Formats: sequence, C-alpha cells, structure tokens
Amino acid sequence: MNRVAVISSILEQPNLCQQEFNQVISSFQGIVKGRMGIPMPEENMAVISLVVISSTDEINSLTGRLGRLEHVTVKTSISKKEVS
Repeated sequence: MNRVAVISSILEQPNLCQQEFNQVISSFQGIVKGRMGIPMPEENMAVISLVVISSTDEINSLTGRLGRLEHVTVKTSISKKEVS
C-alpha cells in the first residue's frame, strides 16, 4: 500500500548540488505529486519540499538518494494512513 509523504530538503550552495538533486527527483517523477522551492540567494541556500505518494520503501529510497548528495540535508514525514 502507498502512503503520502513530505520530503523537506535544504540545499547549501545550490549552485554545487541543484543539478544532481534535480536528476534524482526526475528519476522518481512518477511518485512526485508536488514541489515547492524557495531560493534564498542571500544565504546561498534553497529549501525544497516534495509531496510524494508511494510505498514506504520507494519513499525511503528517494530520501536516501537525496540525503547522500553533498550539501543536501533531508527529512521526511510519512503518513500513518495508507492510501490507494
């Protein structure tokens, strides 16, 4: 069964990691239902939130791949309720 999750990411020095970050997101495009990005150039950061619907394993796979990127910090909240 699938769950709804929010993946929050902070990119420090986005000019160094944004392209690779976007490539990872693209490889999971089937589960991404929404994306909100807030650039913060004065702090040399960006904040990106993703809403995804998928299995817990696939959500964790995406979170893990993003979290392994240099200059990226990731946290995920997964719903307790299963959705179809």
